[in-house]
Amino acid sequence: MKIILFQSLLIFTLATFSQAQGNARLTLTQAVEMAKAQSTAARQAATTKETRYWEFRTFQSNFRPQLLLNSRLPAFTRSFNEVVQPDGTILFQPVQNNNSSVGLSLEQNVARSGGVIYATTQLQRFDDFSRNNTLYNGTLFAVGLEQPLFRFNEMKWDRKIEPLKFNESQQEYIESLEQIATTANALYFDLLLAQVNLSIATTNQKNTGDILRIAQEKFDLGKISRNEILQLQLEQLKAEKAVATAKRDVEISTLNLKAYIGLQNDDKLELEEPQPATKPLVPAEKALAEAYANRADAIAFSRRLLEAERDVAKAKSESGLNATITANIGFSNRGQKISDLYVQPQNQQVVSIEFTMPVLDWGRAQSRQKTAEANRQLTQYTIEQDQQNFKQQIYTQVTLFEMLKDQLSLTARADSIASEKYQIAKDRYVLGDLSITDLSIAFAEKDQARRDFIGALRDYWAAFYQLRWLTLYDFEKQEKIK
Repeated sequence: MKIILFQSLLIFTLATFSQAQGNARLTLTQAVEMAKAQSTAARQAATTKETRYWEFRTFQSNFRPQLLLNSRLPAFTRSFNEVVQPDGTILFQPVQNNNSSVGLSLEQNVARSGGVIYATTQLQRFDDFSRNNTLYNGTLFAVGLEQPLFRFNEMKWDRKIEPLKFNESQQEYIESLEQIATTANALYFDLLLAQVNLSIATTNQKNTGDILRIAQEKFDLGKISRNEILQLQLEQLKAEKAVATAKRDVEISTLNLKAYIGLQNDDKLELEEPQPATKPLVPAEKALAEAYANRADAIAFSRRLLEAERDVAKAKSESGLNATITANIGFSNRGQKISDLYVQPQNQQVVSIEFTMPVLDWGRAQSRQKTAEANRQLTQYTIEQDQQNFKQQIYTQVTLFEMLKDQLSLTARADSIASEKYQIAKDRYVLGDLSITDLSIAFAEKDQARRDFIGALRDYWAAFYQLRWLTLYDFEKQEKIK
């Protein structure tokens, strides 16, 4: 499935890129999707998700029947063993035998009680090579129970906690992809701003050269001073330096973006300015509701409380009587041949109770219980604070996003006004109706307004992807992110 997704994305990307003379056009959406599909960070997130999946499968297998084959084959012994004689003395007798066994058992954990029920069958063969004698012993069939009493039931708590941990890991994977989108967005705008700076610097270099030629003609006619010529020459040098710096920044930003999104080619990227999202309003209550429904942190609040409760229950169970009852009933027999085992088999019954109870522990059990209870209280307080921070983060991000939308509109207007003002100033200077100082100011205002617009656009999209990450909800499509 992952390979098909990657191939489809690659075909889509190659088809939508407009390539000419080694240039490739790239949109923000394409860059984000490529980063999610093939970046190193995306592969790491997918591997972590797969690891959590198999951990959950391991947990599930603990509650399913287990068929076990156990054997001791061969079990050959050739030695001298001490043998106590009737008069109490010891003789070392030669021993040469084989005592092998094989068994098959079916076990099932009982989550509600924490015990284990099982069915088993076993065959044992003893070969005495010194006396040329063979004996068989076997349990034809037996069922049994091993049940802890008054003991901490870990399986019961695992059934509550492990599904939460698995769901948490699934949402963490989606969050990881949204974090990747946030990083890709930042790198995209690094390159976009560098390209805008290069475009500004190149345009300024050309315009300064044109104005310098006109000014030189005016100077030859005696209409302007030498000082204005020197000022324009200085502006020309600054423009050349700005072009060189911008080219360097473009190369570095291009390498950073390609490396992150996994784009391996030598084409130059031409980025498109992304338009603002079409949906104008993000309700704060809607964002908070989606965050609680989708975020891993929201699941973690419940999981952390359960873990604290589990630790208290464990501490309490270890402070009193602990017992284990073992019961086994079945049929067994012995004989010199295997067939003898099935002739009038005998009943087999085993019942035992083991228990431990602290008599004097100098307050150890009570200390453990009080520590667990204190940790539970601390966890509750911590979660309350985390929930408050969780809400505040959502409200703050929604407010910031709405503010940045307004800011983007204002900077777009300022960019348009500054560009028009510069064009008027340029025409007036050519006509001799404006000083070089006022022209330089118009230069700087135009460039700054353009950079401010790209910066506002960058902040807007950064807030947009941050809001997606915090809520795992797509406010453009009005659907949960999956």
